Amino acid sequence: MAARTHHREIEIKLRVPDIAALSRRLKQLRAREITPCTYESNTLYDTPKSDLRRRGQMIRIRIERPSSSRRGQPPEANAPAILTYKGPSRPRRGANPRRNFKVRNEEELSFDGADRLAAILGALGLHPVFRYEKFRTTYVLPSIRGLKIELDETPIGTYLELEGPVGINRAARLLGYTKADYLTETYGSLYLADCRRQGRKPDNMLFRTEKKLH
Repeated sequence: MAARTHHREIEIKLRVPDIAALSRRLKQLRAREITPCTYESNTLYDTPKSDLRRRGQMIRIRIERPSSSRRGQPPEANAPAILTYKGPSRPRRGANPRRNFKVRNEEELSFDGADRLAAILGALGLHPVFRYEKFRTTYVLPSIRGLKIELDETPIGTYLELEGPVGINRAARLLGYTKADYLTETYGSLYLADCRRQGRKPDNMLFRTEKKLH
């Protein structure tokens, strides 16, 4: 086990209605891909009484693998995993330029085996409550240091996450967005809203098998 990160997460999400147009814009801005498309399997944990959710906290196990390897196969139980804790979102008021962002403290640890990590959480009284998948590609812009542009293909659509201590507003403008487009919801909240719009019963946010195989 090794510590990965400890930082304050500052980010927004943006819906992507046209992936081809976004790709052209990233090319025009000379965006550089720093992490190729990666498949993520994410599982959120909570107590039977949803104590973490009620406090605005989150515990997650994430398994990552290259998107080209064994698509359509479930993640191996003993695969390397990342344990993430996120604290409550801290709203920003007044003239602070970050008031439109989601701001949370975040801790991450890497583990050798997801199964052992799940067993530890289970022994602490936590159990899986929601699973979601996505394919993520990460870019940076040469003109904005410290900012990550993360392109997420999800079962409910494609989104951008802009994350960093500076440059979020500038990057959003360069990509053709305004502050009215900013989203601070989690993928779980976006999934529930999508289910309500379509009149579907919520379950887990997973790709269909045929989607994974392409």
